[in-house]
Amino acid sequence: MEKNHPSDRKYTKDHEWAYKENGLIVIGITWYAQSKLKDIVYVELPKIGKKVNKGEAIAVVESVKTASDVYSPVSGEIVEVNKELENKPELINQDPYGKGWIAKIKPTNLEKEWNELLEVKDYLKLIST
Repeated sequence: MEKNHPSDRKYTKDHEWAYKENGLIVIGITWYAQSKLKDIVYVELPKIGKKVNKGEAIAVVESVKTASDVYSPVSGEIVEVNKELENKPELINQDPYGKGWIAKIKPTNLEKEWNELLEVKDYLKLIST
């Protein structure tokens, strides 16, 4: 199971992942989340420039089964979104930690908020219960 959840990032209880990259936080949904949603058919991306608070819904991922909010793991400003998902939402199913990323955030309170996120071992415990 751990191979499906890389240890180089942090996780939320709502099944998002966060990865530090050049001063930004790249976010997406976890392998576990996409496997529960099944075939993703649409992604509503956040607007670039939008200011967000940790825990705020910033995107919507729709599958043939349901629609699910994506919550920001940190506070900050949306500086980039994965436009490729508009035409290929299935990238989230195929590569949730790579080509299926959703947005990049310039964080405003990273030190405190990063430490509040789950390490992979804690996330694995959460999804195994």
